[in-house]
Amino acid sequence: MIRHIVMFKIKDECKAEIPQLVEAFYGMKGRIEGMTDLEAGADFLHSGRSYDLALTTVFTDRKYFDAYADHPVHRPVKAHMHEVMESSVACDFEF
Repeated sequence: MIRHIVMFKIKDECKAEIPQLVEAFYGMKGRIEGMTDLEAGADFLHSGRSYDLALTTVFTDRKYFDAYADHPVHRPVKAHMHEVMESSVACDFEF
């Protein structure tokens, strides 16, 4: 199993869009082969080290994780995130 975790800092002028970004993430759930789970949410603490938004996905194996980057369901979500994000960090691990 592969867990993929991404945290996003959203541009100030796009922060009002955060609820819709969470919805867009959940719109991928159940639509990508090999993805067994997806959770997303907005930060509520807003501390100096907080990111605005997090996405966690689980894949059955590396083959499906690798295919996810260019999956037709993921591509438009990823493209929009690149428009609204200031930065992101990720961690991917097997368990």
